[in-house]
Amino acid sequence: MRRALAVIAAFCSGFFVFYTVRLLAVTGFLTRTRPGGGGAYVGAVAFPVLALLFGWAAWRAWRGAARVPIARADSR
Repeated sequence: MRRALAVIAAFCSGFFVFYTVRLLAVTGFLTRTRPGGGGAYVGAVAFPVLALLFGWAAWRAWRGAARVPIARADSR
C-alpha cells in the first residue's frame, strides 16, 4: 500500500516539476508576463514547493514500505 502511495506521490512530483519548467519556458523565466499576470509569480513559488513536498512524501513512503516488517500469522 505504501509503495502505491509512493508511486502516486512521485507522479504528482513529476507533474509539478514539468509544470514549473513549462511556466518558466512560457513566460521566458518570468520576463514576459501579461499585465495582471501575477499568478505566474505565485506558480513560480508554489509549483517547485509542491514538487519538493510530493517528492519527499514519495521518498518517505517508498523507504517506509521497505522497513515495515510483514506480520506473520503466528506472531504475538
